[in-house]
Amino acid sequence: MSASAAGIAAVLCDLDGVIRHWDRRVTEDLHRRHGLPAGTLEAAAFAPERLLPAVTGAVRDAEWRAAVREALVPACGSEERARVLVEEWSRHPGRADEEALALIAEVRARVPVVLVANATDRLEPDLSRLGIAGAFDAIANSARLGFAKPDARVYAVAATMAGAPAGRCLFIGDSPADVAAAGAAGMRAVLARGAAGLRTALAPLLG
Repeated sequence: MSASAAGIAAVLCDLDGVIRHWDRRVTEDLHRRHGLPAGTLEAAAFAPERLLPAVTGAVRDAEWRAAVREALVPACGSEERARVLVEEWSRHPGRADEEALALIAEVRARVPVVLVANATDRLEPDLSRLGIAGAFDAIANSARLGFAKPDARVYAVAATMAGAPAGRCLFIGDSPADVAAAGAAGMRAVLARGAAGLRTALAPLLG
């Protein structure tokens, strides 16, 4: 089916959980080597009061990681141990899903694809490290926008970047809340995880 026949003029795609994946074994190894209970690092890093300012651009990535380091001092027993832990954790940019990227490339031959990510200002350097900075027609990074999914403004900006009306955009994400918000914004919205889910979501656009 052609893109026009499917009524889709642009694809807006989430990053984490769809195109980029995080190896749980990395943090499991960090916890084990640093003698910490499982989940300690995630609890410090992803506490809303620390994460939200970072993904909306109120604080820079480096400031967020410094706050995570400070929060980990009691668990680690010293500032130095907390510093080493956060530095080791920060070295990992995740893993790009090559099969998912191939699907994105195929779809880009038909319609624009905009990456829509809740991320810090380190997103662009991370995409370069992964070798996928040029895999999208545009990038809607929440830290650059000043607001994050599921804020309706994210979807409006991403649709504008794609040059398509909301009603002709297909949003693909791995978060039910984000997908519901895209649907409320008038988009076709699909919950998908990994390459298999992405392939199903993109079926109307694939040859």
